[in-house]
Amino acid sequence: MPRYVSTHLIAEMEKKTLRIVYMGTPDFAVEPLKKLVEDSYNVVGVVTMPDKPAGRGYQLQQSAVKKFALERNLPLLQPENLKDEGFLTSLREWNADLQIVVAFRMLPEVVWNMPKYGTFNLHASLLPQYRGAAPINWAVINGDKETGVTTFFLKHEIDTGNIIMQSKVSIGDDENVGDIHDKLMYLGASVVTETVDLIISGNYILTPQDESIVLKPAPKIFKDTCRIDWSKSVIEIKNFVRGLSPYPAAFTEVKDEKDRVLSLKIYDVSVEETKISEPSGVLLTDNKTYLKFTASDGYVQVHRLQLAGKKTMDVQDLLRGTHLKSVE
Repeated sequence: MPRYVSTHLIAEMEKKTLRIVYMGTPDFAVEPLKKLVEDSYNVVGVVTMPDKPAGRGYQLQQSAVKKFALERNLPLLQPENLKDEGFLTSLREWNADLQIVVAFRMLPEVVWNMPKYGTFNLHASLLPQYRGAAPINWAVINGDKETGVTTFFLKHEIDTGNIIMQSKVSIGDDENVGDIHDKLMYLGASVVTETVDLIISGNYILTPQDESIVLKPAPKIFKDTCRIDWSKSVIEIKNFVRGLSPYPAAFTEVKDEKDRVLSLKIYDVSVEETKISEPSGVLLTDNKTYLKFTASDGYVQVHRLQLAGKKTMDVQDLLRGTHLKSVE
């Protein structure tokens, strides 16, 4: 029998016996877990966030990862406290060889140091750039032309461990954070399984993150982060809108015909760079077909938007029923 066939069979045996515990919560974390399960990796348990109240009725909502785990009959833990002895005992009983973390929580050392092959994380950026909670948003907001995913082994400082793999994607001029999220979700699923294969083979090189370069942060995005600064350039504002669309959405304030101040979420814009005489932030509209704002170096024309309490719609549809003007 040729040597390469024998090596492949050994890898397949280890792939099916290597005990993997998977940790994740949102939609982004489902695709890598799905690929692991469907490619016959040995996922022995899943850890996700506890159910949280949401919506108008504050009913408990399951995480996307929990829903998938239940569909596939995967053992499941939902700890409130990752240092809780009951949780740690249950986690040890799974006897993981390897843990994989995708969009979960910061783990204490007692958790990430438990498996014999360690714990690796999939992060949605090209580390060391965009360490933090919102790497996809900030890459688009900053007008980057490419981003990617990184797998790395966890250590004490968040998002700083040695890199196992990286893979890149381009960011188109008109792509928003939703588009890039989906690109990275599917790319990340493949990179996770490739990383597991490298760990099984033992044939990989760990690369320390380069701390000598200027780093761009990716802090958590709060409501006030999303307010549009009309004094910026039209390109900066377009990138800001793209980087927050479709969620959580950039916003500004306008007035209606009764002078009520309304919050206006903006999802899609086009821009015109030109010399203007108006101050920044002035709303211009015929209240029929177009709505645009002045910026430092031109106009930002709005195409899709949402007033509080209404559905997302094209600007012409909104203007049929609502007249808008600038907040003084």
